[in-house]
Amino acid sequence: MHTNWLTIIIDLIKLGRPLHLLGGAIFYGIGVAAAGPELPNSFLAGLGLVTVLSAQLMNHYSNDYFDRMADALNPTPTQWSGGSRVLPEGRLPAQVALIAALSWGGIAIGLALGCVVLSPNPTLSTMILGSSILLAWVYSGPPLYLHRHGWGEVVGAWLVPGGTAMTGFVLQTGTVQPVIGLVVLPLCFLQFAMLIAVSLPDVVGDRAAGKRTLAVIFGPHRVVQWQRGAIIAALASLPLLVVGGVPWPVAVAPLAVTPIGIWLIARLHTGAWADPTAWDALGFWSIGQLVGSAGLMLLAFTFAR
Repeated sequence: MHTNWLTIIIDLIKLGRPLHLLGGAIFYGIGVAAAGPELPNSFLAGLGLVTVLSAQLMNHYSNDYFDRMADALNPTPTQWSGGSRVLPEGRLPAQVALIAALSWGGIAIGLALGCVVLSPNPTLSTMILGSSILLAWVYSGPPLYLHRHGWGEVVGAWLVPGGTAMTGFVLQTGTVQPVIGLVVLPLCFLQFAMLIAVSLPDVVGDRAAGKRTLAVIFGPHRVVQWQRGAIIAALASLPLLVVGGVPWPVAVAPLAVTPIGIWLIARLHTGAWADPTAWDALGFWSIGQLVGSAGLMLLAFTFAR
């Protein structure tokens, strides 16, 4: 009995894909760091972080629940795509994922209310937190099911790095300023490229389940061109950060992982996107370029102070 409960708990944790929370924490930290060199409101910063991570967990459990049909029909899942595999393998009932998603959503809303009360600008904080939590739900859930209708990659490209960092910034400053938009610009491009990368192994299952990602709508060959373009755009946007007043160590930090981007562009150009044996590596390094760039930017903000 003890072993059975332990297995259930482990599967429930896997269903939430906690490793992906690292990116959310880094993006949020960038927003707090971009707010200025003064010490942040530590309590509000911590409360905002827990709010963001709760909304992210809601999204993770929601994704697995509403994607369970496509995941079950996916013959080529990888470590970075096709969901956690807990539901398709029958390790937990599907309703568990829905209950977990709704529970974390309720927690996120409750914590967001606390953030709003303590925020220097309650109205703006309500708008940012409310819209972010709502988009995190309708990304894969009702009534919009954005990722089933070709909007998932676009919305996710903004929401994950942009909305998360914006939340940290607004809770500290009570304002929206150009600097935070510039800081997240290359990260949004890289997020879009990453979402394309992890959608490619899912095309067969998504098409069979009626889930219309960009790769299903336009075909893998076309979206891979967009993926390469997004990586190039992320690097090309870095001078804008310097011109816009972002501290130069922060603006140039993503250059340290440029070799990953060059490698990805080269591999995609030579057709690796069509090779199932390459999908794990392409997904891993796409995530690596995004999280590595964000982590280095956060580190640079710390030293820029």
